[in-house]
Amino acid sequence: MNLKGKKTLITGGSAGIGKELIRQLINHGLKDFAVIGRSQNKLDALQKEFKDVNFILVAGDVSKVKDIDRLIDEVRSHWDGIDLLINNAGVVSAAPLQKLSDEDIINQININLTGVILLTKKALPLLKERGDAGIINISSGLGLIAKPFYSVYAATKAGLKHFSEAMRRELIFENIHVMTVYPTATDTNMLKNVDMEHMDSVKLVAERAIEGFLKNKIDVILGGEKRLQDVETNKNSPLEIDSHIKDNYDAYKNRSENHRAM
Repeated sequence: MNLKGKKTLITGGSAGIGKELIRQLINHGLKDFAVIGRSQNKLDALQKEFKDVNFILVAGDVSKVKDIDRLIDEVRSHWDGIDLLINNAGVVSAAPLQKLSDEDIINQININLTGVILLTKKALPLLKERGDAGIINISSGLGLIAKPFYSVYAATKAGLKHFSEAMRRELIFENIHVMTVYPTATDTNMLKNVDMEHMDSVKLVAERAIEGFLKNKIDVILGGEKRLQDVETNKNSPLEIDSHIKDNYDAYKNRSENHRAM
């Protein structure tokens, strides 16, 4: 796909990976973005930072059907189609399952997975209007290798993996490319309370995502060769991963104790 001049709908685009994706896509010649986010102040700041961009800004929550419908209606009123849908919005609440609040469990599922499915469903007619369109879903390394204390978050991101796979095959006769991105720990506000070294930058994640999309990749897995090896080990010899977790259990528990970005 030649990205120049394409129209992009992105969720969670006012901060973190989403905002950096907008920045990098602008560098590729894009000027039209529809963005939904929960903070009107952050959306307003986005418009001020990127003054030459044509924004459709919608304050809303992707877990709410009425907000998704309002977003699609707003996009339809301005555009005759969408070239690129980026499902990026996500939340996390880490804790032993018994200590997770019911609200945090429900919200992680609704925002990270249900909202993605609903928005994709409602955006498909607009994507099909274009001769060459794409969907990028931002999953997580935890969607490939589940870790303790992230049971719900990992479940949503693994669900996103299989949703992407199913949609790629469902749209096999449409000219819509579906790609999934699996970041490792990334230096965003979602990880500001986590004691972790060697995090990837949002710039690296965004660059790799766009590079992979332009090369028609179906998966972009961050973390280098070590991560790819771990994915294979988890697939073929999962008890090896279990053994590593057991040996480092307290470290995983301590690292996750304050990890909540809802």
